Amino acid sequence: MRLRRLRRVGWVLLGSLALLGARWWVRPTPQAAPASGATPERAAAEETSTADHTKFEILQQPFRTGPEVTKACLSCHTEAAKQVMATTHWTWVYQPPTSNEVWGKRYDINNFCVAIVSNWPRCTSCHVGYGWKDDSFDFDNETAVDCLVCHDTTGTYKKFPAGAGHPAYEPKEFPPGSGKIWEPPDLSYVAQHVGRTSRRTCGACHFYGGGGDGVKHGDMDSTLAEPPKDVDVHMSPEGAGLTCGDCHKPQAHAIPGSRYVMVAKDTHGKDLPESDGFPTSCESCHGLRPHELGKLNDHVDRVACQTCHIPAFARGKRPTKLWWDWSVAGDKARGKETDEHGWEVYNYMKGEFRWGKNVVPVYRWFNGQMDVMTLGERIDPDKPVYINEPHGDARDPNSRIYPFKEFRGKQGYDPEYKLLLVPHLFPFHPDDTTAFWKGFDWGPAFEVGMKTAGLPYSGRYDWIETTMYWPITHMVAPAEQALKCQACHTRQGRLAALAETIYIPAQSGHPWLDPIGWTLTGLTLLGVGIHAGLRMVGRRRS
Repeated sequence: MRLRRLRRVGWVLLGSLALLGARWWVRPTPQAAPASGATPERAAAEETSTADHTKFEILQQPFRTGPEVTKACLSCHTEAAKQVMATTHWTWVYQPPTSNEVWGKRYDINNFCVAIVSNWPRCTSCHVGYGWKDDSFDFDNETAVDCLVCHDTTGTYKKFPAGAGHPAYEPKEFPPGSGKIWEPPDLSYVAQHVGRTSRRTCGACHFYGGGGDGVKHGDMDSTLAEPPKDVDVHMSPEGAGLTCGDCHKPQAHAIPGSRYVMVAKDTHGKDLPESDGFPTSCESCHGLRPHELGKLNDHVDRVACQTCHIPAFARGKRPTKLWWDWSVAGDKARGKETDEHGWEVYNYMKGEFRWGKNVVPVYRWFNGQMDVMTLGERIDPDKPVYINEPHGDARDPNSRIYPFKEFRGKQGYDPEYKLLLVPHLFPFHPDDTTAFWKGFDWGPAFEVGMKTAGLPYSGRYDWIETTMYWPITHMVAPAEQALKCQACHTRQGRLAALAETIYIPAQSGHPWLDPIGWTLTGLTLLGVGIHAGLRMVGRRRS
């Protein structure tokens, strides 16, 4: 009788533990992720234009230049240029909220094409304006704002690669000697067919950063204009069908989203990107507990959504550049070389490259803040040189494990002044042999570049390796392609580089924790065995 009662108590305890376990492992959530795919409600809510620009007489004229089009636009959109001119897209200047430094493309240095100073006409082909060909550019000239580059819907408007932001106004060859002719767009036709921004218009610059398709970011290339669902579940027409502006919701032409200061950990939760002043994040749509499995939600406070849901970057049709060595540029005898994939691995104008597709990110603790190197900042050649570096720490409650593209390169520096050097690459005029892409001599190229930047130059140069980190946040895969538990919870898993900062079950080893765990497991099994033996003895006696 007593034994039967003990058995009943045991079964009750076992059942209770099972129910608790089920509650723990399969915990319902009130903020489950929305189903993939654009809903009929969303499609019905899409706003349509209230204006037919083909009927505006002011646009029914032949335009000779881009600024003439802008002047016509401003006759109706009177405040548009002023709004654009207050944004980083116009100024290329960024003021970080946590310091008095001044960042932005105007002042930063990188390990791709290095700096815009002395190379303006080439670099500013991705400026939202016309005519930034030198440091005398008038940032207060409203007609210098380029409306068409963001609002073209025809796909025929393109800035000329070396035109300081202008399109071609007559047929032009580029690159020189290539035979590729850039035809002038029909500016009147484009002006009459303007509309909302799109993945293509944003991508006209952002997909091609660093000098080519997919070169710079790793998670952005021309594939994203019409991506398959397995490349980007949000932007794909087969998925949510989102445009860039759905997440980067503009307000008075100011577009949120910055690689300088990011939202690495959103504690606001659902607050859809409707210009509320808080930058869009995954949590803005998916909430703070997006998973049906409760145990997965326990990771959210320490692991960024992108870490699991972007298993690799450069998953589209284009590779991304991972290494750029300027030190070997200038060898015209080598000319251009490609590898077995047809990817360019040497170009006498730029040096040697390494590329990658389906690249596994590197992972760092990240709280949204970056250190950024600017022109004139001294380096220590005896230590690793980071062009930028993410802030974060396992002990920081605002930090999460975040994926990055790690880009490395070799570029010039002054061993006396200990400064990264600004190369003058693009010629000021057709006979400018001081430009490296004209004279192929680093000495005068560095001298003119540093002089133009207002920085000292000793006349000596050497080469040094540098590293840059690019946050990975696009190319989100469908849920079924997200990382599985064993990607991290295994020996030498994806987060092995962070093993000294945090204990990860099944990956991290510990000189005393593992033995204690195995000892406790053994003692538990021993206790179960003793208990079973005592029960058997007790049963025989009864």
